[in-house]
Amino acid sequence: MSTTWAGEEACEAEEAVVASGGPALPMGRRVALRGRGTTFVREVRGPAGAPTVLLLHGWMASGGLNWFQAFEPLSEQFNVVALDQRGHGRGIHSRRRFTLADCADDAAALLDTLGTGPVIAAGYSLGGPVAQLLWKRHPDVVSGLVLCATSHHLMPGMREQMIFSSMMAAAAGTTRVGQLATRIPARQVRSRFGNRTRGLRPDTMRAWARAEMGRHDWRQVLEAGVAMSNYHAKWIGEIDVPTTVVVTTQDRAVNPFAQLRMALKIPGAQIQRIEDGHIVCAKPVFGPAVVRACEDVAARIDASATASTA
Repeated sequence: MSTTWAGEEACEAEEAVVASGGPALPMGRRVALRGRGTTFVREVRGPAGAPTVLLLHGWMASGGLNWFQAFEPLSEQFNVVALDQRGHGRGIHSRRRFTLADCADDAAALLDTLGTGPVIAAGYSLGGPVAQLLWKRHPDVVSGLVLCATSHHLMPGMREQMIFSSMMAAAAGTTRVGQLATRIPARQVRSRFGNRTRGLRPDTMRAWARAEMGRHDWRQVLEAGVAMSNYHAKWIGEIDVPTTVVVTTQDRAVNPFAQLRMALKIPGAQIQRIEDGHIVCAKPVFGPAVVRACEDVAARIDASATASTA
């Protein structure tokens, strides 16, 4: 079931203008998930019979912000679905405390509503744990995994974990947390999108990015920070679907060694590297890297299916 909210057409028209001359940004729509809320989804149809890739974005991003470099190249071989996760962008805004499990269940509900799956679940940063939990909680909808700039234990140091978790919990509980909507985005947008795109005017790109981030529910976003700091998938070695781990070797947000440790724990996981940092998703090199990772996973899914019928 899809719904259109007042002003949606105008908002989409703005994004079409932003995307002109740069990477194609697919139009989106509101999709109601029964019993859960309404989320926002961008879809691109690939070739007939193509597998589907579900894109799960990172912390403080949205489906559009995280994956705008990847939509067009992926659509040459795959159907593509990207949602705004709860608390982020136009995703589900709820009074419930943010949990990664809820995000995984939202994704499963979306796939059921769209009538698609199983999918290759591609998770970036925060989206990595969501993809892992989607496989854990709903294994029937996941045929493969692509894990980018992420880990199964995002903050392994106990001291750092306690400090970060306490800071995020305190910020989420303050009555003035709404003020962050005017302070954090500007700083985050400058660091993430300043002079990092090709084919888009930086001022236009930053304006669109800030508008996207201005839609966040900052209480839930900060609670997501708490959830990330406490996440530790000790069961990561149980993953039994083809998996490719894309390691961002210059990452200062998710330690590259933590990314590699995760890859080594997943049976048969392949490792690909991008010689860049955590905001590589805003650069043109990111799209082809995601395609290569998805191609690798899709080829192994096909090989496994062929072997099982031989």
